Amino acid sequence: MGIIRLPSLIANAKQFSRLHSLSYRSLSDVPKGYMAVYVGEIQKTRFVVPISYLEQPQFQDLLHKSEDEFGFDHPMGGLTIHCEENAFMDLTARLPM
Repeated sequence: MGIIRLPSLIANAKQFSRLHSLSYRSLSDVPKGYMAVYVGEIQKTRFVVPISYLEQPQFQDLLHKSEDEFGFDHPMGGLTIHCEENAFMDLTARLPM
């Protein structure tokens, strides 16, 4: 059984809260250092994530898997990641900002 660190859970909850609130801003309102991505298999949800995620191996793996399966055709006008929303949130909760 692993050790659960409360401070890391709190930090992850704060990070998710920030990502969630950023996702509901207007389409042109993406802060410097962030990018908008659309996540979902059928219905796409917009998330605004730090561009530093592009340097993370786990995030790169997710992008490669999505590219291999769906290519680069992004009808939403932005980067589309074809995976379950819960899986995306679990992955990003583990990444440093």
